Amino acid sequence: MIARETFGDTIDSMITLRERLRIIIFEADTPAGRFFDVALLLAILGSILAVSLESVTSIRMRAGPVLVVAEWVFTIGFTIEYVLRLYCVQAPVRYARSFFGLVDLLAVLPTYLSFLIPGAQGLTVIRVLRLLRVFRVLKLARFLGEANVLTQALHASRHKVAVFLGTVSCIVVIMGSAMYLIEGPEAGFTSIPRGMYWAIVTMTTVGYGDIAPQSVPGQGLAAILMIMGYAIIAVPTGIVSAELIQASRVPTTRACAECTTEGHDWDAKYCKDCGGELHLAVREP
Repeated sequence: MIARETFGDTIDSMITLRERLRIIIFEADTPAGRFFDVALLLAILGSILAVSLESVTSIRMRAGPVLVVAEWVFTIGFTIEYVLRLYCVQAPVRYARSFFGLVDLLAVLPTYLSFLIPGAQGLTVIRVLRLLRVFRVLKLARFLGEANVLTQALHASRHKVAVFLGTVSCIVVIMGSAMYLIEGPEAGFTSIPRGMYWAIVTMTTVGYGDIAPQSVPGQGLAAILMIMGYAIIAVPTGIVSAELIQASRVPTTRACAECTTEGHDWDAKYCKDCGGELHLAVREP
């Protein structure tokens, strides 16, 4: 009986430890969670700095071995962190296939692949994507709310934006073909795709200047396209602005233990995505 109770207490302690690790790693509403995320962000910045400095020949000649050791220290630390993330969640495969799960994996793979592919460690700059967690760490609720509103607006206006892009594509084809017929190869418009390239550069007001119409009709057509470009730029802005709505709640960093979805309300009991039961919210004192 005593052995069975001891075994049960051990299981409870393991579960408690796992849940505590999950709160620290995935949430930032506690002092420990915020400290972990701040330390992680500093490590990411240090790793990116080390990789960037190693690409400079003069610095690599002087401090190459030190930078290599630093990169391996960061990589081992990120590997341990990735394993802990998989251990904490109830659905590790689902997390591994999520956006941040893939980013966390890609953040450590290049250094290990450098044994097989020389120069692959340069891909570790993908760790910069992990800096997106800064919004969670600093608890910039207002920015998180605006980001959610913008995401909803883009999703709601996706069909209108698709129609807009289709219209722009038609204009590019027509103008590019017309400029090819007007100017011809003598002015650099050697093909219709080349004319379409010029139309895109002109309509977006970029104006590289590598190719330009020489005749009066061509310049007139270019002027029309330039004016049209200014008018077109305002269209997607109006489409998205019409779909924007005001967020009615302040998001938190509460994360689901099963799917790791964040942003649940303080009083939420179930995940809004997978329906899993949420653990008791821990407010920062």
